[in-house]
Amino acid sequence: MVILNDLRRELSQGAPPGRSDDDSVRRLWWAALATLQDDLLASSDPPQGLWLAAPLPALYEPGLLEGLRGWVWAPEQIGTLLPSPPLLPVAGAGSPPGQSPGFRRLALRQEDGTDPLLIVITPGLQVGLAIEGAPEERRLLVRFDAPVLSAVLQLLDQRLQQDDPKEARRLRQSLHQLGPLHNDPNLATRFWPRLAERLAAMAPSVTLQPLVRAVEIPARGGEADGDDETDHGPEAAAQAELTLLEALTHEVRTPLATIRTLIRSLLRRRELPPVVRQRLEQIDGECSEQIDRFGLIFLAAELQRQPGRSRQLSASELARTNLSELLHQLEPLWQRQLARRDLLLKFVIEADLPPVLSDPSRLETMLGGLIDRFSRSLASGSHVQLSLQPAGSRLKLQLTSRGPERGAEGRERRDKAGCKTDLVGPVLSWNPGTGSLQLSRQATQLLFHRLGGRLTERGGSSLTVFFPLAPG
Repeated sequence: MVILNDLRRELSQGAPPGRSDDDSVRRLWWAALATLQDDLLASSDPPQGLWLAAPLPALYEPGLLEGLRGWVWAPEQIGTLLPSPPLLPVAGAGSPPGQSPGFRRLALRQEDGTDPLLIVITPGLQVGLAIEGAPEERRLLVRFDAPVLSAVLQLLDQRLQQDDPKEARRLRQSLHQLGPLHNDPNLATRFWPRLAERLAAMAPSVTLQPLVRAVEIPARGGEADGDDETDHGPEAAAQAELTLLEALTHEVRTPLATIRTLIRSLLRRRELPPVVRQRLEQIDGECSEQIDRFGLIFLAAELQRQPGRSRQLSASELARTNLSELLHQLEPLWQRQLARRDLLLKFVIEADLPPVLSDPSRLETMLGGLIDRFSRSLASGSHVQLSLQPAGSRLKLQLTSRGPERGAEGRERRDKAGCKTDLVGPVLSWNPGTGSLQLSRQATQLLFHRLGGRLTERGGSSLTVFFPLAPG
């Protein structure tokens, strides 16, 4: 009897042993999926071929799923816990039970294991991906070589013969219809650098073990010399706190990114009731908002922990940025974001404004964080105005707010929103009146300084950022 672990073992033939923990290897898995879909499969629209996955669908790009035929081995519990499996497309009209226009669902056995597995076969790309290995010896397997993939497909054919002979015939027919298969010999040299670039853009994995060593004071007859006090005193404790904050923000962002991916896979289902689609879109928006928010907290902690990185980028590192155009692009997103808090947003942007010098790759996230920081403590029904206008050799971006007049209750909420915040370490501040946790003023100023901007703030009702104009 063929089990899916046999496929993983086949893919591991000749691969070096693993040395990763589960968290690290799953980050590799998500980066590999994104690289496969965005960089390797995106050339044909839509690609023709087939895919097989376990224990859940791994592909999530709508354009890919339209042209690919698939088989997914999924746990039976998914169908019993909820009336409609949330992670699997519902069968289309006229489809047999358990089958969708895109793929066939099959039962996952206990001995199959639950590590991710994906095989994709198209005329121009054949690849097998899997996670395999014991704890602390985990590894990502990515195979493009034809002999290994041929052996894997033979095992899959045998498994389908056991589960459903009709599906085994469909698999063989689908392979035959693809015609001659050809893999680009440079696939590996294209794939691995792209995956490395994605990993470099992610927050690094930070474990807590170095944190303990950073604050531990060695005992030397009950005394420590002056150097030890310097290394392990308040400064070391602050460094340890920042390292811990980096680790926590990463651990929050990783599951949020997974949730957002699964939500977007649900949104591709055409038969969703409008109210369900609306709720899913709200969840998607909240996930994106919090991913960006915690990304800024991570960056702020990193700049504080590595002072050399907090300097302002040089003119050669900054780029001409059309700030007014960027703001107009972000306006619909921010309108929806503030509407969820019952806030109104108005834009006042002068025409024909010159470009500024900044880092556009970071600026969009920073501006979103600025809106979040400014609006998080505002009372429901408040009006937020964003204005952009010239100010000498700079452009001045200003946020102002006007609270609703609702008698004593409205005044009380505005008083709470405007009350003094308490610092929580060097990066975060806490508003005890509203329970809002946000980037501290110092951390926000540091982030904008690195992007060429200068931030000033007056209480909770006005916030201004000056950006230098780009040279003509």
